[in-house]
Amino acid sequence: MKNYFLLIFIIFFWSCSKKTNNQDQSIANIYYKKAKKIDNDSAFYYFNLAKNSYLDIKDSSGVGRSLVNMAIIQHDRGDYYGSIETSLEANKFLRKLEDSIIRFSLASNYNSMGICSSYLYEFDNSVKFYKEALKYVNDPESKYLYHNNFGDVLTTLGKYRQAQQNFEIALQTKTKINYARALNNLAKAKYYENKNYNPLPEFFEALKIRQEQNDAFAQNSSYATLSDYFFDKDKAKSLDYAKKMLKISTKNNSKEDQLQALQKIVNLDNKNYLSYFRQFQVLNDSLQILRTKTKNQFAVVRYDVDQKNTENQNLKLQDTENKINILYRNVVLIILSLLLIIAFFWYKKRRKRLQQEKELEVKNTQLKISKKVHDVVANGIYQVMTKIENQEHFDKNEALDELEFVYEKSRDISYEKTDPKNDEKDFSEKISELVGSFKNETVNTYIAGNEKGIWKNTKESTQEEVYQIVRELLVNMKKHSQADRVVFRFERENNLIKIFYTDNGIGISGDVIYKNGLSSTVSRIETINGEIIFDTKIEKGLKINISFPVLKN
Repeated sequence: MKNYFLLIFIIFFWSCSKKTNNQDQSIANIYYKKAKKIDNDSAFYYFNLAKNSYLDIKDSSGVGRSLVNMAIIQHDRGDYYGSIETSLEANKFLRKLEDSIIRFSLASNYNSMGICSSYLYEFDNSVKFYKEALKYVNDPESKYLYHNNFGDVLTTLGKYRQAQQNFEIALQTKTKINYARALNNLAKAKYYENKNYNPLPEFFEALKIRQEQNDAFAQNSSYATLSDYFFDKDKAKSLDYAKKMLKISTKNNSKEDQLQALQKIVNLDNKNYLSYFRQFQVLNDSLQILRTKTKNQFAVVRYDVDQKNTENQNLKLQDTENKINILYRNVVLIILSLLLIIAFFWYKKRRKRLQQEKELEVKNTQLKISKKVHDVVANGIYQVMTKIENQEHFDKNEALDELEFVYEKSRDISYEKTDPKNDEKDFSEKISELVGSFKNETVNTYIAGNEKGIWKNTKESTQEEVYQIVRELLVNMKKHSQADRVVFRFERENNLIKIFYTDNGIGISGDVIYKNGLSSTVSRIETINGEIIFDTKIEKGLKINISFPVLKN
């Protein structure tokens, strides 16, 4: 008896844990969505919270996507080493998965590592990362962008022919900004390969597009390219473009571009180079301090979130222990209640023999309930006992499913006598709760048309049979169909109610319907003068159409 008591207790605990996991999934999604809406350093904080929440529920996709976004924020703030470290951590989770969203995240992650490596002058690593990005990319525009970034690194390494091949692919983009970038870079690669080549038409065309698009950051790139081109040809023009670059980058507060522009001006303006050099030193020192602060800031954020996560884990553990204690007491109460009910009716049965007409009526009532308890609880548990004792290898999950079914049936019997609150619920609400209770991480349930008016004037006995029919369909689905999508639709035409059931499982053939746990369903429908039609000819899944008349109380 002790072993079966423990099995029932495990079922209770498993049900509670499942509900907790769903709550944790919802919390993780809330953190992730909030981070996506924020455009500042706070986004890093909420992505980190989301990552830890996804870790708790072992959602590799959620962990990976959160880390990718954290790495991008670190890259944007100049924490290049930290960004690469976070990206490598993200890859551990993303590589385990295969779908279009994950491939997009992987490609974006490798591209981010390629950019960071370029800023750190680790160009060989940058090449390696861009190749990986192109391996996973499945979006055309992203592909063109990654080819452009790859070509830029190849140009830096002096591999001009390979760089041009990548820029030619990047020119296929339908985005003007990306087209201007690829055009400018392609002309630069051609010029570096052949100093007799005239890249100015492409340089100016790219600059014109960027000015028309009012893309100030991209204009800086054009001015830098033109300044470099005229450096050995026309110092005045080179200096003019460098000053234009400084003006726009100062307006946009782009410190990296300001440093680059000042560096060019220092080498070109012999009269004022000292003043510009001082600006360069101050800005460079400020930028280095900012990068250090940013790196430390992200480290502190991750530490704080990890500390809070540890505290939350301790609170969850304490909460779980409390729930276990409550469940333990509830299980004991239920078993004691069942034993008391059985003992009470056994005692009443002895007294009924001393009574006449009234005793016979009481006896019949008692026998009916006693038989119901015996058939559902005793026979159900005995059947599971027999399987465990007689089978050398038994399916644990199957045994748990059968015990859960016995528990549900026994609880129904108990509720008939002891749960008046359940009777106060509207029948449509009971049906919605029943269908919703079978929804889990692998199965989605949907319900339509279950309005209060559908069940107007239906007899209580009919409602009870309909409730059992719906539950038997759901139990059968859970045990046999392997479906991940279940739909119930209810309609009423005058005094005729129709129920349409659909799932996308493996389906069943007509000759095994009555062997698949649905014979009781058919019997119940006959009891309420209804009819049932099984559609087994569909390509996948199962369709069942049920209809029955409304018989008023």
